[in-house]
Amino acid sequence: MQRRVPNHRGGGADVRRRIAVEAARLIADEGMRDMHDAKRKAAARLGISDQSALPRNSEIDEALREHQRLFQGSAQPQQLRKLRVAAIDAMRFLARFDPRLVGAVLDGSADEQSAIRLHVFADDVREVLIVFDENRIPYEEVTRTLRATSDECADYPALQVSAGNEVIDVTVFPLDGMRQAPLDRVTAKPMRRAPLAVVEALVSAEA
Repeated sequence: MQRRVPNHRGGGADVRRRIAVEAARLIADEGMRDMHDAKRKAAARLGISDQSALPRNSEIDEALREHQRLFQGSAQPQQLRKLRVAAIDAMRFLARFDPRLVGAVLDGSADEQSAIRLHVFADDVREVLIVFDENRIPYEEVTRTLRATSDECADYPALQVSAGNEVIDVTVFPLDGMRQAPLDRVTAKPMRRAPLAVVEALVSAEA
């Protein structure tokens, strides 16, 4: 008797769910940060080749939060609070550039491998570099590609800084960049940005 081989082709909800769960594990346990890369690697590990079966980023985000609840327990809220406190220190240091917290540390999905992501505003990135140089803070200059609209991407200068065990990622926008946030990778809507006072309120509420 021949044994039937499961057919993994197709974009059914059960297949997308399996990929989303594996992608969430890759993000949480193996440190993958890019959802697109995580879902493709997850599909490959599961032997699923149909691109239409790949889950949406929102499905991976949901699976990641579930993974954190199941496997990280109380450690995840404690790590989140630690990251938010570190974000407050960084935002105070960069106060002249109107910093805004974005990403996982803001939305509550951060874990020990998450970077603290800040948006700051200056018409010349050298203004920000001078602050780091004057305070002898080492950094790495990188380029951050963000989605401006559903059809267009834009490149922005960014700095990566190590502060103890935390990684702080500072993306520099022009002054008028405060009016329109880039699109969120999960919701495809403008990113939520939080000023210092909002982050302080979040930490106070957690306490």
